[in-house]
Order: sequence, then structure tokens, then C-alpha cells
Amino acid sequence: MTSYAPQNILVTGGGGFLGKAVVTRLLARGDRVASFSRGKYPELVEMGAEEVRGDLCDGKAVERACIGRDVVFHVAAKPPPWGRYQDYVDTNVTGTENVIAGCLKHRVGRLIYTSTPSVVFDGSDMAGVDESVPYPAVYNAHYPATKALAEKRVVKAAQSGLRTVALRPHQIWGPGDPHFVPRLIARARRLKRIGDSTNRVDTTYIDNAVDAHLLAADRLSENAALSGKIYFISDGNPVSLWEMIDAILAAAGKPPIEGTISFSTARAIGAVMEFFFRVFRLPGEPPMTRFLADAVAKTHWFNIDAARKDLGYTPKVSIQVGLVRLESWLREETRFS
Repeated sequence: MTSYAPQNILVTGGGGFLGKAVVTRLLARGDRVASFSRGKYPELVEMGAEEVRGDLCDGKAVERACIGRDVVFHVAAKPPPWGRYQDYVDTNVTGTENVIAGCLKHRVGRLIYTSTPSVVFDGSDMAGVDESVPYPAVYNAHYPATKALAEKRVVKAAQSGLRTVALRPHQIWGPGDPHFVPRLIARARRLKRIGDSTNRVDTTYIDNAVDAHLLAADRLSENAALSGKIYFISDGNPVSLWEMIDAILAAAGKPPIEGTISFSTARAIGAVMEFFFRVFRLPGEPPMTRFLADAVAKTHWFNIDAARKDLGYTPKVSIQVGLVRLESWLREETRFS
């Protein structure tokens, strides 16, 4: 049995939810890992990672960070739901262009890009579609629009000799989540079910998402024919969105959501709120947007057969096991009480 040869790896956004989990797993298997981000993350240094400070918009900083790397995991992004278009362009598009340029200049072997199924979501129900589904002609939010532009650039870079894979994990969740779970818990009392509550969606437990990223990098090393490909990633078990939300709330000791509003009403409210927040430059983010209304009222789950076949991906942690782990973590986190 051959021993594992440690690699020199850069993870953009290593201080984030997914990024930190990727860094942790890479260090555990013996790789030399650097995290590129704007902020300080002492816990990464304590784990043994190198911390590289910089902005994705700074091409020179990104380029320097790519020197000597075998693999780059480009995880960093400006997330939904709200913000200035230029900010999304700067981070999601220009930042990705800078990562690609740095990889090409310094002959980085592989680039694994964290995309999102939102790049193909057109606001209609999507049940079991695969990677052949086209990009929509129009987006109603800056996040999916700019992530789609970035994904296209990553795919195109494969034509320049850089081995790339784009992964589309759907709704990553689990212990350590600083975004979705705490926001859901904080807003639980004010939430209403939107639509008829029959929509099914994919989720991706954090450990499964990390598995997919490492598998993509390793398989891409072995098989150049995978370069330029895109893969949906999930737990492989579409669930009722509102049942999943209630399960997460139950893990936090919160009651299920009561009350319902129609999809059309929620979307109309979202459009009005977007208008006022944009025109009057209100601080924070709208409580409802068209993108959010579509996301919580429509069915969107995806076929992961390609990831199973090409990457050897199998969701190892079930939703049920994940919920048990989430509950255990939440009990330790007094900030959610």
C-alpha cells in the first residue's frame, strides 16, 4: 500500500463555514495548508494552517498566495441574499478571475471551485435535474448571477491547461454553521410558511460537502478527462423544506413554524422591499426578497449520479445523523439560547 504524499494546498475563505471544514480535513490527512482571507482566524493557525491575509480583488496578493501550490480550493464568495451588485462582482467574479490567473501563472495543478445550484435556478420547480440544465436567461438576485459568471470562467479555464472542477453543493448545514442555522433560529418566532409546504429540496451536510471537495481534487489528479466538469452535490435525499426547517428548530429546542402566506404574496412583498432598500439605501437586508421567496417555496433538488460515478462521491452522513450532531452542537452554543 502506497503512503499518502502530502500536498501544498491553498484554501480561499478558510475562515468560513465550509472553508474551515476543508482546511481541518486537509490538515488531518497531512497536507500543508494555507488559508487566504481578509480577516484573522487564530484558530486556523492553532490547527497548523498558514494564514495569508489579502483581498480576492487584489490580483497581486492572490497571485503570491498561489505560488508553490499543488491545489487551490476556491471556496470564498460573497453570499446571498443582499448587497450591492459591484460588491458581488468584485468578490465572486473578479476574485475568481484572479484565482484562475494566479493558478495559471504559477502552474498550480488543480483548481476546485465551490459553486452553487442557484446558478441554474430560474424560480420554477426543479426536480431531479442534472448538470445538462442550462443557465437561465435572467436572474433576480446578484448572488446567482455573479456565481454563474464565475463558474463559466472556471470551466473555460480548463481549456488553458488548468485542471478545474466546479462543485454545486446545495444548502450546506451542520455544526459550526454561522449563517443559515443561527439566522433561522433567530427569526423562528417571526417566520411563516411560504407556499403550500409541499416543495422538496436538497441539503448537504457539512462533512459530505467536504468529502466532495477532497474527492474532486484527488480524482482530478488521476483523471484529466474530468477537467472542466461541473457536479451537483447533496445528501442525496430530497426532503420537505418546511419539515427540515422544523427539524432544525427542534434541534435548537424551538417549536415548529406556524402560519402560512401564499407564494405570490411573499414574492410581491419581496419585490416591494427590494425596491425600498435599493432606492433609499436602507441598512441591513430586506426581510424578504424575490430570490428568498422562490428558494423557500419551490422544489429544487438535483441528480448527483455524475458525482457518484466520476468522483466516487457517496453522502456518508445521513440527514438523521446530521440532526443529532447539530442538536449536540447547539446545546453547547449558548449564543442561540
